Amino acid sequence: MKKKYILSTIALCLLLTAAAPLRASTITETDFKFKTTRGLFNLCSAQPDDPHFSTAIWACRGLLEATVQYHDGISNQKDMKRLICYPKGATIADGKTAFIAWAKMNLKNEEYMNEYPVMGVVRALNDKYPCPE
Repeated sequence: MKKKYILSTIALCLLLTAAAPLRASTITETDFKFKTTRGLFNLCSAQPDDPHFSTAIWACRGLLEATVQYHDGISNQKDMKRLICYPKGATIADGKTAFIAWAKMNLKNEEYMNEYPVMGVVRALNDKYPCPE
């Protein structure tokens, strides 16, 4: 009986541990100020178990979409060449995936990670969707 009780207690502890959040939020209030590419990476790579997940994902999407719209708006002018040549049908989700992949490869590059996030987005999308020379 005692052995059964101990096994039940261990099983219950394991179940409760598994149900508990795996980590505290890695997102900070500073990330929402859009001061650095690293902050945007934190927002865009938020996990569903993060208490700030919903807000972070929408903030990420908003900045990505605004960056692309601004790029498209100014690069359609006569003297401004395009920096990003994404294919027809590319989505914001594709852009987010490209940005996260680029940021992961550049996490140790303090210059890139500490510059304004719009720069990181353009660098990432240019890397994924370069324009012909």
